[in-house]
Amino acid sequence: MEIKNDDGFRKPLGYLQGEKPLIDEVAEETDRRLKLLGADPATIGEVKQVVRIAPLEKLLNWGRSNSLWPFGFGLACCAIEGLMAVNMARFDLSRFGYEVMRPSPRQADVLLVCGTVSKKIAPTVVRLYEQMADPKYVIAMGSCAISGGPFVDSYHVVPGIDKLIPVDVYLPGCPPRPEAVIHAFLQLKQKIKHAEVGKK
Repeated sequence: MEIKNDDGFRKPLGYLQGEKPLIDEVAEETDRRLKLLGADPATIGEVKQVVRIAPLEKLLNWGRSNSLWPFGFGLACCAIEGLMAVNMARFDLSRFGYEVMRPSPRQADVLLVCGTVSKKIAPTVVRLYEQMADPKYVIAMGSCAISGGPFVDSYHVVPGIDKLIPVDVYLPGCPPRPEAVIHAFLQLKQKIKHAEVGKK
């Protein structure tokens, strides 16, 4: 049962009688469970905030943004920076939780296109993208994947992967530094976190 208070807003009857709203009980129970698991205070605060004020849409986006599984598709020299160097100890992509490069597109949700896309490999790139489960995201890494790079005038090079599949994050450079790859993942994380479910 709901009644209007003096401000005209509707509140549950129990809330007006001094009882705790259900959402507060859920937030407290979540806090208790996270403390038992040994989570750090920053994570507990973020989870409590999401549980308290977020609709299901924000909760889903928060979960998706913190569990990205990349599928590395190295086509040329950018693969050395994007798939190899960024996973080494100096840059350590695992600090952000993205180190699990999946061997199959069916297990991944981020396609990392690294390098020159020729017209011969283009159908394979599209097939791999279509095999990924929704929601799926694409990072175009390097000037060749973005626009064809220095080979754009060649008869056999696709002038940008966005002619074939939708791209979420463009990562320029020839090749981009590993720090830029980490930045691209963090930008994708923010894009997912603040997106609406069903919109791409």
